[in-house]
Amino acid sequence: MMFHAQIAQRAFNTPLLVEPSKAMAFLSGLGPRITGRQLRLAGIEVPPEDMAQAALPARAGILINCVAEQYQQDGQTPFAMADGVAVIEVSGVLVHRGAWIGQSSGQTSYEGIGAQIAAAASNPAVRGIALEIDSFGGEVAGVFDLADAIRAARSAKPVWAFVAEHAFSAGYALASQADRIILPRTGAVGSIGVVVMHADLSGHLSDSGVTVTLIHSGAHKVDGNPYAPLPDPVRARIQGEIDSIRTLFAQTVAAGRGRSLSAEAALATEAECYRGAEAVATGLADEVSDPASAFAAFADVVNRRGLARSAGPGRSPQSQMSKEKMMKPNVSTTSEAPDPETGGDPAPVAPPAPAPVVAPAPAPASDGEAAAFAASMARAEAAELATIGAQAARLGVIIDVAEAVQKGIQPDALRASVLNQLAARGDAAAITVVPPPKSAAPESPLLAAVKRAASAAKPA
Repeated sequence: MMFHAQIAQRAFNTPLLVEPSKAMAFLSGLGPRITGRQLRLAGIEVPPEDMAQAALPARAGILINCVAEQYQQDGQTPFAMADGVAVIEVSGVLVHRGAWIGQSSGQTSYEGIGAQIAAAASNPAVRGIALEIDSFGGEVAGVFDLADAIRAARSAKPVWAFVAEHAFSAGYALASQADRIILPRTGAVGSIGVVVMHADLSGHLSDSGVTVTLIHSGAHKVDGNPYAPLPDPVRARIQGEIDSIRTLFAQTVAAGRGRSLSAEAALATEAECYRGAEAVATGLADEVSDPASAFAAFADVVNRRGLARSAGPGRSPQSQMSKEKMMKPNVSTTSEAPDPETGGDPAPVAPPAPAPVVAPAPAPASDGEAAAFAASMARAEAAELATIGAQAARLGVIIDVAEAVQKGIQPDALRASVLNQLAARGDAAAITVVPPPKSAAPESPLLAAVKRAASAAKPA
């Protein structure tokens, strides 16, 4: 508001040297934001369509949320768009009642995220929703309603959560509602807990000679005030409240994660934070991968680039991605290839990056869920194949991922093929030309001269 006041002082009640149309453009775009009310221009004939642009800015709210509609009227989307995927940023401190889209001053509002989710779910051009999350959490108010909205959006579009680095507390509450959670090796998730901070200023005020008297009506009106120590009964009541919220937190996570993480397991983490593969092993995430490769795989899946398929006849969904296969660690292998710059000694070739660590997928609860489960497993398997293809390309091994999917090649088999090609390349580089025997060629004149000189220098 202070910034807006400074603009107002420079724009109104002061001489300006500015072309009238530029002044109109300024007033149309920023005038309502500065004054907080509708502008009425006196003494100037303004076309109705221009006056419409001077309306109050759209706001993200709970009862009426017109931000997405305002963007659509202007031919824009309230989110970034890449390859048919809506990218919605969830970063910084997460707050309730923030009437804006995206991050502002290090904060992201639940209302703004909700407006983007709703717009993406209803936009026919959007084939998938990516949540780009990097947040240590925020306010309780509003987070569970937004979590429900994200989970509901999964019925319309695939929703994947890409943890840029951190998804803690409220950030994880939102991430847990996605179909899939992917984080980098150094990424961390968790902190399924609640905290309330009470500041006791009574000692400081007493030392300063200040006495605060709270005159109140109602026995609990001033419970937890900062001007007195926290009484045990009040502390116990606050503890009970946050325990209930933590239970709701765990239940919300379980609703989003399905059988990967139950409410009991979420509570059992005791608000611990987990990083990388450990997060996958505990069920808090599904895959460890660099965000760029994972996003490319997601785009391939939602755009149906020959990657998504259902289970074939006689092939159960579980056979497509068994628990043993998904949890098997990648085999570390090294090989050598000729140095492309010198053509000389072989240069070490790094092995393919470790395969994404994937959590075991839940089995269908009933026959009615089998088809959806099969499609989910197919998407996960296709995403893994796409990731292997991207890793192989960086090592100079070109793979037709779509063809691999069509032929039913499993990720382990494709990964083994890449390693075999790299090993073959290394074997070829190890073949060297062996010089002929000494007797087959005359001795070098230079070498002969050196030998004679050495012999002459020896004492008799």
